[in-house]
Amino acid sequence: MSLTEPAQRRSAADDLVGELRALARQVGPNPGGWPGLTIYRYTSPVRPQWQEIRGLSIGIVGQGSKAVVERGRRHVYDALHYLAIGGHVRFQSEILEASAERPCMCLVLEVDPSTVRSIAEQMPAGRRPVAGAVNAETTCVVSAVDEEVLASVLRFLRALSTPSDRRVLAPLHFRELVYRVLQRDQFARMVDFAARQTAGNPVGAALWYIDTHLAEPLTVATLAAQVGLSSSAFSRAFRDATGLPPYQYVRDARLNRARELLVEGALGVADVAHRVGYSSASHFIDGFRTRFGVTPGEYAGSSQRHGPDRGEPSQSTGRPDLP
Repeated sequence: MSLTEPAQRRSAADDLVGELRALARQVGPNPGGWPGLTIYRYTSPVRPQWQEIRGLSIGIVGQGSKAVVERGRRHVYDALHYLAIGGHVRFQSEILEASAERPCMCLVLEVDPSTVRSIAEQMPAGRRPVAGAVNAETTCVVSAVDEEVLASVLRFLRALSTPSDRRVLAPLHFRELVYRVLQRDQFARMVDFAARQTAGNPVGAALWYIDTHLAEPLTVATLAAQVGLSSSAFSRAFRDATGLPPYQYVRDARLNRARELLVEGALGVADVAHRVGYSSASHFIDGFRTRFGVTPGEYAGSSQRHGPDRGEPSQSTGRPDLP
């Protein structure tokens, strides 16, 4: 290692804290501007709290330290370490080190199993996990964030700064981040977490995929392929679990998310339509009016004057208050 490398690493670590501070203005959880991304700022320690995480996630600490306890096992990680945790895991989360001067800054990024699977399949065969290589009881692992992983995290966060970068660059850097993590020592566990999440709860995995891919085409065939079922078997299982056919659930999820974006007020109607997967603004307006009784423009104007309508709850993101 050259004399400049430690200094470069410290500089990159400071850059990560700076990016997290810019994205997390409030104490507690802050939306990260990307599906499944939450940025956290804590200015004092937080006692253990029970949480449940829905999907496979990566948590990275930029500053401070925290602990996660699952199945009696305590995992402590601090600056420039990450925790990978499988989906549908109940655990306790605790903020150990935080102050107003040096707040605990961290992020949680949910990763859908299909992304892990598609990237893993393109990696060298020698990286494939062998049967029995992973303890089936393992649900959390902690590893160090090295230079390449850190650089990919920074590129991903910086790509969220403008709408065009978010559309074009962020998906590329998101996949790069997952790829860099899979290149490291947790490849087998990440692949195992993804496989268990899909096999153990195919409808849950599909709901997660819908929630994080609303801007993309979401056909029954696409969703069924993500969870390894035939279209007919998937449709039956989905209706049994949710009470709705897949196409209706997707439509409602798009419109509920559109309503949230309109309340936020940062995007116009056409941009909201694009963000939730409508290729036609007029089709979006018609669907919104049918569901909510007003046009998107009327709803946005009313929300700005009177605040959002709380009469019908929006869909939960499934994200915990603590990472």
